[in-house]
Amino acid sequence: MHLKKKSTKKIILLALLTSLVILAANSVFAFEPGDLGPIGAGLAVGIAGLGAAIGMGMAGSAAIGAITEKPEVFGKAFLFIVLIEAVAIYGLLVAILLVF
Repeated sequence: MHLKKKSTKKIILLALLTSLVILAANSVFAFEPGDLGPIGAGLAVGIAGLGAAIGMGMAGSAAIGAITEKPEVFGKAFLFIVLIEAVAIYGLLVAILLVF
């Protein structure tokens, strides 16, 4: 149990650090000094990626366990993984819409 808390804290810290890097990279491409679109785009990608990563970790481990016991559930498990990945893609699309 203690190991799980440590790894969760590390993942959250890594995700926040990644979000800050994305924010810094997006602020370089800002069109005007007061433009907050790139910052919102960085947050959209970072938060959507964080949520997708956490969901993918939980669903992926459960899917692997289910496929190990019953190989015929591979299609359903794959569908859940694809739906979780769509969350990150939606964040990227929102970021693109915010910047342009």
